[in-house]
Amino acid sequence: MILPKAIQPGDTIGVIAPASPPNLSNLKKAIPFFENLGLKVKVGKYVEKVHGYLAGTDEQRLEDLHNMFLDQEVDAIICAGGGYGTGRIAASINYDIIKTNPKIFWGYSDITYLHTAIRQQTGLVTFHGPMLASDIGKDDFHPHSKESFNQLSEPEEIIYDESYSKLTTICEGEAEGPIVGGNLSLIVNSIGGDYEIDTRGKLLFIEDVDEPPYRIDSFLSQLKHAGKLDDAVGVIVGDFNNAKPKKDRPSLTFEEVLDDYFKPLNKPVLSGFNIGHCQPHYAIPLGTQAKLCTHTKTLTIEPGVIGGSS
Repeated sequence: MILPKAIQPGDTIGVIAPASPPNLSNLKKAIPFFENLGLKVKVGKYVEKVHGYLAGTDEQRLEDLHNMFLDQEVDAIICAGGGYGTGRIAASINYDIIKTNPKIFWGYSDITYLHTAIRQQTGLVTFHGPMLASDIGKDDFHPHSKESFNQLSEPEEIIYDESYSKLTTICEGEAEGPIVGGNLSLIVNSIGGDYEIDTRGKLLFIEDVDEPPYRIDSFLSQLKHAGKLDDAVGVIVGDFNNAKPKKDRPSLTFEEVLDDYFKPLNKPVLSGFNIGHCQPHYAIPLGTQAKLCTHTKTLTIEPGVIGGSS
């Protein structure tokens, strides 16, 4: 495990768009948020490019990713938004560049594919958290979401309990292990490929948006058949925004789907975490050691950064 250095006032945030074209108006409105924290912002060369549903060609998005890790003036990299496209560049990434230039890497949604690939190829701890165009630049960006960025400036343990949101126990228990995962559909997309998620001895975190119960059922079915649920020591269920049945057909509820897959596991499963496509959206490090306890309804996570930047 490699912990990136914490950032301090005067440091520089690099912004890239490795997936879909970000909303540029929201992106520009998000930049003052970092400037008010005393940080500089450097936007990637190709962030404003549009190539169909992609933010530039694969080569352009890959170049921005590599350049931000290579740039010695950049202390952290935060993605502009998600959408689709990171799986297209994962096999072309030079992971030695990342391993020899470790720094904070932050995003969620489609960025899940990069979180898994980077961690499994380099050992670097990355962060699942709000992005510029998708969250920070919007009018409803929550004060608690803003506070999540504090963990980047000083190593701090995160204790998520019911003071943040109501948590529901699906299966009782207590377990410890590194947190892995992210967006459920992206996790499933990794199955069978070179960057298939490894959940052995891990706490599996899942979230998603705009997926009806039957789709979530199909995702969890694939994880089950691939052995990912059995391999995990516990499951953290984040936000599943708009997980509603289609109006014209009968359906199980989202909660019934979760019960079907998680109640028989005989390992801790806790749901209701405001982590994902929601506001507030609490950021967490991926790859650090954590403890999930249903008896106290807590998720305790070790810091994702070390020291301060030089």
